[in-house]
Amino acid sequence: MAALTLQYRHGDVLLATVAALPAGAVPRPDLVLAHGEVTGHAHRIREAGAARLFTHGATTYLHVTGPKATLVHEEHRSIELPTGVYRIWQQREYTPTAIRTVLD
Repeated sequence: MAALTLQYRHGDVLLATVAALPAGAVPRPDLVLAHGEVTGHAHRIREAGAARLFTHGATTYLHVTGPKATLVHEEHRSIELPTGVYRIWQQREYTPTAIRTVLD
């Protein structure tokens, strides 16, 4: 039986559980999942020691190492994420001239 994939939506950010970080994932020094270039707000993890961000190519991963990590943003309700590894997507939208990332 396949493992259950959990998904979390936080505004224009989607997180889904994955089995593990991919080999060669590079750690990032911050805890900001996505910047809001229009409002200046950011989707970020509140607790400094509870998680780490990684990149692998153009993909971002969140590894929650503590019992939980709180995903916060000024315009959305906080979400508590349990221990695990998550792949992160930022919502995109189609326009006749391009496919672009949605910015807060």
